Amino acid sequence: MSFVQTLFGGLPGRAQSIAALRNAASVVLPLTTPQTCSAPMSIFRRFQTTSTEKPADIEDKKRLNKLRNIGISAHIDSGKTTCTERILFYTGRIKEIHDVRGRDGVGAKMDSMELEREKGITIQSAATYASWGEHNINIIDTPGHVDFTIEVERALRVLDGACLILCSVSGVQSQTITVDRQMRRYNVPRLSFINKMDRAGANPFRIIDQIRQKLRLTAAAIQVPIGAEDQFRGVVDLVQWKALYNEGENGETLVSREIPEDLMELATEKRHELIEQLANVDDTIADIYLNEEIPTTQQFIGAIRTATIDLKFTPVLMGSAFKNTAVQPLLDAIISYLPDPTQVTNTALDVADNEKPVELSPYSGNPFVGLAFKLEEGRYGQLTYMRIYQGALKKGSFITNIKTGKKIKVPRLVRMHASDMEDVDELGAGEIGAMFGVDCASGDTFTDGTLQYSLSSMFVPEPVISLSLTPAGKETPNFSKALNRFQKEDPTFRVHVDKESKETIISGMGELHLQIYVERMKREYNVECLTGKPQVAFRETITQPAKFNYTHKKQSGGAGQFARVMGVLEPMTMDEETGKDVAFENRVIGGNIPTNFIPACDKGFVDALEKGPLIGHPVNGLRMVLEDGAAHAVDSSELAFRIATKNAFIEAFSKAKPTILEPIMNVSITAPTEFQGAVIGGLNKRKGTVVDTEVQEDYFNVTAYVPLNDMFGYSTELRSATQGKGEFSMEYKNHQAVQSNVQEQLIQEHARLKSLKM
Repeated sequence: MSFVQTLFGGLPGRAQSIAALRNAASVVLPLTTPQTCSAPMSIFRRFQTTSTEKPADIEDKKRLNKLRNIGISAHIDSGKTTCTERILFYTGRIKEIHDVRGRDGVGAKMDSMELEREKGITIQSAATYASWGEHNINIIDTPGHVDFTIEVERALRVLDGACLILCSVSGVQSQTITVDRQMRRYNVPRLSFINKMDRAGANPFRIIDQIRQKLRLTAAAIQVPIGAEDQFRGVVDLVQWKALYNEGENGETLVSREIPEDLMELATEKRHELIEQLANVDDTIADIYLNEEIPTTQQFIGAIRTATIDLKFTPVLMGSAFKNTAVQPLLDAIISYLPDPTQVTNTALDVADNEKPVELSPYSGNPFVGLAFKLEEGRYGQLTYMRIYQGALKKGSFITNIKTGKKIKVPRLVRMHASDMEDVDELGAGEIGAMFGVDCASGDTFTDGTLQYSLSSMFVPEPVISLSLTPAGKETPNFSKALNRFQKEDPTFRVHVDKESKETIISGMGELHLQIYVERMKREYNVECLTGKPQVAFRETITQPAKFNYTHKKQSGGAGQFARVMGVLEPMTMDEETGKDVAFENRVIGGNIPTNFIPACDKGFVDALEKGPLIGHPVNGLRMVLEDGAAHAVDSSELAFRIATKNAFIEAFSKAKPTILEPIMNVSITAPTEFQGAVIGGLNKRKGTVVDTEVQEDYFNVTAYVPLNDMFGYSTELRSATQGKGEFSMEYKNHQAVQSNVQEQLIQEHARLKSLKM
């Protein structure tokens, strides 16, 4: 309950006459954004000016004030790409609307990859730009599937604002929560758009309650629907106090009318709710509220914009992108409520000054600083997506990669429109574009050479699943070429060769993630591959401290090998600052182990972490403390101490009650209520722990924590158990200890496989 309700018992005058509200609405000023897309849109004009003589040049400031960098993010199948397609159509960026799944033979503009159109999902984030009135918008459409979460991560790292799309029936789902977490990580202001209002069971106000409870956001509707499900016709704008309808073959004309009488009571109630929510985060609105007045349109817009940019409030809009309804008001809201580049604080670390944080100034007259946030193999070489944080990037200019120190000439600059490109000579501060022919890694910072600034890179989650991969025929250079390219483009896709089996192992975020790359190798490189059984990314750790005292001796004529190490192996929790949960600590005093041998001990510790003694999986969650030891004047060497440390680790590990950790997945399932018993029974069989169930009309949602090792083949089981009506998604939660009987089985299986290889 809001503080104003607590103090004054709700809104005074809740029974205020509708006539009074109409009088208040008569002073409302309309938004200046055009309401139809018939106005000329100078789509191909340059966004930036070339006048950069002053840091805050007036023309440059005007350009930045009319620029928005936004991302479209949501759970899979919420309608992100469909919504982006309508935005591009209404802004005049494309001439026709096409189907996401490519059923019309063309497919949505933003899903340019053939695989995306076949599967009806977004696999890679795609960038475009459009104009709405006098404003320019850079848009990145991101995938909704958890397996491609890195695409959302790197998009949100460089964007100033975001539009979170939710389904009017399913509401807040597992990937919605993940996207919310990513937005919080990078402090990205957002507005929410409840899509699919034409679906059976659409209930936007239930979804707003979910936003408040599950995402813990202060949110309120700034629109109410006119009709719902198959009767959905438009929205009532609570800020302008007008009813908005889409007319024309594709809804290209937005018509404003008086609010229907039958909706006046609901609109009045929801406007009061909006005022109450804003009063909690804005002092001006709180004063107006306490004076029993109604804010003007401009007061509403100012309060919503300020609170949204300050991450205190989330305005909620609604519509149906597929039915071409209420998308233009979403564009108006993007302009009205999301920040321009001058209203977002971006900081860099000054490498030349002990990594001191420095605030960047988003003007073209300052020295250039930019971040390479995404790589792609283009027709003309590597395509590097770049966000310019300050200064200007010019074609033919020289820039310096801070990580490598290399000075590079920029041969070609482009502005992206999905897979199409438009050549430009310059990209100003605040812009998002791409450059060709520059060899770098994702997350590299570039400057003009006068500054030594480094921007913090994005968060990259660890892979949770692995597959062995072998070419179906004779291995060709394209096999390694494809793997190298995919690794460079996608930080969550890892490749290594198993030392024992000599097999190529690929690791990623899920089965679909790896399947897509195997399919791309076949299509793009003509390399057909065979995959082995999926392998779960188990980990090994210890549960209690154990001391070690190990001596390594070897005498074989001449100088031998001697090293002695003493200390303790102890459990360690994740260090929040460094993100590491393994450490080597040297506490040797008195020089019993010469200092030149300490790095060798550290290397021995790292060697031991690679393959644990239980089942040969990596070890984490422990610290090795070296307390004492002994050395021989002749026989001691770096190799001797490296071997001694590794063997001491193995010896102590077995005494420290070791355990195997397995990845636990957060699984979200939606299915008709008649199958609830069968679905929950299936989860119990797979050792799942049900943490939440929610029934909504004919469907139910269940959230459970299930070991990844028990999730293989679940999609087939769910389809058969729900007559094809159930769907599920899952994301990595954490690693937890396996049950003791499972641990025994894993150890025995590892021993059996090891004996077969001998």
